[in-house]
Amino acid sequence: MDEADVVIVGAGAAGLSLALLLSAPSAAPVRPSVLLLDAPPGPLRPPPRTWCYWERGPGPYDSAVTASWQRLRVHGPTGRPTVGEIAPLRYKMLRSDAFEEFVDRRLAGRPAVRRREVAVEEVRSVPGGAEVLGTDAGGAPVSVRTRWVFDSRPPAALPAARTTLLQHFRGWFVRTDRPAFDPGVVELMDFRVPRPAHGLAFGYVLPTGPHEALVEYTEFSRAVLSREEYEAALRAYTRDVLRLGPSEVVATESGVIPMTDAPFARATGESVFRVGAAGGATRPSTGYTFAAVQRQNRAIAAAVRAGRRPLPPPAHSARSRAMDAVLLRALDTGRVDGAEFFSRLFERVPAARLLRFLDGGTGLYEDLAVGLHAPVRPMLRSAAELPRVPRRPFPAAASPRKPD
Repeated sequence: MDEADVVIVGAGAAGLSLALLLSAPSAAPVRPSVLLLDAPPGPLRPPPRTWCYWERGPGPYDSAVTASWQRLRVHGPTGRPTVGEIAPLRYKMLRSDAFEEFVDRRLAGRPAVRRREVAVEEVRSVPGGAEVLGTDAGGAPVSVRTRWVFDSRPPAALPAARTTLLQHFRGWFVRTDRPAFDPGVVELMDFRVPRPAHGLAFGYVLPTGPHEALVEYTEFSRAVLSREEYEAALRAYTRDVLRLGPSEVVATESGVIPMTDAPFARATGESVFRVGAAGGATRPSTGYTFAAVQRQNRAIAAAVRAGRRPLPPPAHSARSRAMDAVLLRALDTGRVDGAEFFSRLFERVPAARLLRFLDGGTGLYEDLAVGLHAPVRPMLRSAAELPRVPRRPFPAAASPRKPD
């Protein structure tokens, strides 16, 4: 049986950054041994993906960041563009493979952290801690005894919720023959795409040079599309809206992010905790996760080093979650037109303030000021009916599987 003070299950954004924080030099009284368990290559290991987040000035992962910007653009459904300056914030693009290489380089000099490829099958509480059971790449059984477990694996099913939408997308990494992109501006939401029967759709462009960009087609709706439907939408968007001309698709990515007012359990036992999206780090109204993961992980690392029970703090304030629940209900019922709603916010609220609002970094007065630009009557109606809306399991037929 293997042993470690801390076991981290999953080597995504949450697991890797938590391992890095727990092993950082510190004068704290506790210096834990850490075992990071990553799934062997295969269906349990997620493919490379892109994370975006914003922060003020330089950040700890800047050397791994692909690109960053201080201007964001939103195209409304009529085609009218709004460009917002977000200084002193920067909007940053981080590829998962670059982040993993970044973390591996730093962990190489920290012997307190070990990494193993294990398909984890069970995490169970035992006296004084927890036990993690699984199999290695060769099929041999693995058992690990530990004081604390931080599990970032997606739950088998989403918790019951009053409203759950899926943010699902497919992206092309494109290279064009002519200079087709402005490397200084992110196309955050481009609503010049056909509106789906339910929910909203938009284009998203992260330019990394005049000839290169990640171009995505994204929907907020109840069910994912087929691969053919995403591809058709991307072809139409790049040809008819962006007018890229001759171009090459050099890579693709796709994903599904639940946007839900469901309460996520942050602990499943006295010594077992959920982290990352599995622990509720995803902002329900936007799908952004990375920055909240970092906040939670800093608190976890501080608690472990201080010898306290490291229950992750809530990723988002109660006020933020309440506002998101109202917005999700308003979008899902069709009372609020999503394209008009987000376009109006970016037109009327300074972009830097709006990003701080979306990250939960604004106070009550600023929240109320932003709320004044929302359609008041539909939002009030949605807020009034929420207490009477029962929480239901997410339908299995529309489960958040990866797009084909």
